[in-house]
Amino acid sequence: MSKTEDPIYRIIFLNQGQVYEMYAKQIYQSDLWGFLEIEEFIFGERTQVVVDPSEERLKSQFDGVSRSFIPMHSVIRIDEVERIGIAKITDAKNPAGNVMPFPMPPLPTK
Repeated sequence: MSKTEDPIYRIIFLNQGQVYEMYAKQIYQSDLWGFLEIEEFIFGERTQVVVDPSEERLKSQFDGVSRSFIPMHSVIRIDEVERIGIAKITDAKNPAGNVMPFPMPPLPTK
C-alpha cells in the first residue's frame, strides 16, 4: 500500500448475535467513553452484476449514517487493508464459524 493513499479499515464487530464485517476510511476512539467511532463507510459498487443480499442489507441499514458509535467490547478485530472486500453480516451462532462472543455477566433479575 502506498503512503499517498488513504488507509482502508476492515472492522469486525458483534451486534445482537450477528457478526458485522464492514469497511471504512475513518476509525478512531470516540470522545464518548467506551465507544469506537467509525465514519465514511465503504460498500461495493452498485454496478456489479452479482448482488450479495447481506451487503445490500448493510447498505440499507447504514443508509444516511454519517458516523456510527460501536461499543469497544463488541469489536472483534480491526485491520488496515489494501482493498475493499465484501461487507457482510453472518450469524455468530454458526458452529462452523470461529468467532466466540466475549463472555458477559448475566443480567440481574428484578
